[in-house]
Amino acid sequence: MKPGPQNPRPTSDADTSDIGRRIRRLREERGISLSELARRAGVGKATLSGLENGTRNPTLETLWTVTAQLGVGLAAVVDTGPVVHGTAVQGVLLHAFEEEGAAYELYRLFFPAGSAQTSPAHPEGVTEHLTVFAGTLRAGPADAPLTAGPGEYVTWRSDVPHTYAALGEHDVHASLLIRYPRKRSERRETPGEPARQTPDLRPHEGLHGAPYEDEDLSERGSSSSSWRSAAPSPGISPPGASSGR
Repeated sequence: MKPGPQNPRPTSDADTSDIGRRIRRLREERGISLSELARRAGVGKATLSGLENGTRNPTLETLWTVTAQLGVGLAAVVDTGPVVHGTAVQGVLLHAFEEEGAAYELYRLFFPAGSAQTSPAHPEGVTEHLTVFAGTLRAGPADAPLTAGPGEYVTWRSDVPHTYAALGEHDVHASLLIRYPRKRSERRETPGEPARQTPDLRPHEGLHGAPYEDEDLSERGSSSSSWRSAAPSPGISPPGASSGR
């Protein structure tokens, strides 16, 4: 397996100054100093300053680390449409949306054959749901990754470091849905009335500021943090795949 590129490409084809302004605004709204956010995210102060000023192109992993410490999803700082780059992955944020219990980000992903990368932990309770359309991908918690081929689906709690690796000689095409749960403290007391927020001091918040709620994984077993489909999903194999899959 080949390691990821040693000199990652820019994070996004989008204007990095827009990304930087959004990160600075989120940081200042939370009353966090530049030095403190850099410490929490494990990045250099100069790196974070350059990111906020739009003069530095971070890796996708750096953006995920910084936004996790700000308690928001990547969609809070990156627009839909432009390609974003990690050490190995190329992705497009297709759609970001919210429902009563969670916020979601939907991505189209591409991994060159033989590439691999490790991504930092997301906030507590966040889960990833990945479907492979072509190639074979090993992905999931760094200590217990899962393998999926064309038409197969895997999911895991991504509030721990997690990995992606394209196995074999073929590129991998996949989709990824990231779920950011809300906290149960956000409830509706009377039908038709707006939700009331109870005070909460945890730094983790949803896509637009709503606090997270842990996902109920009891149906999959309380001791398991990841899950793989038992068989390929019908009807979604890529063109050219054998009918036996």
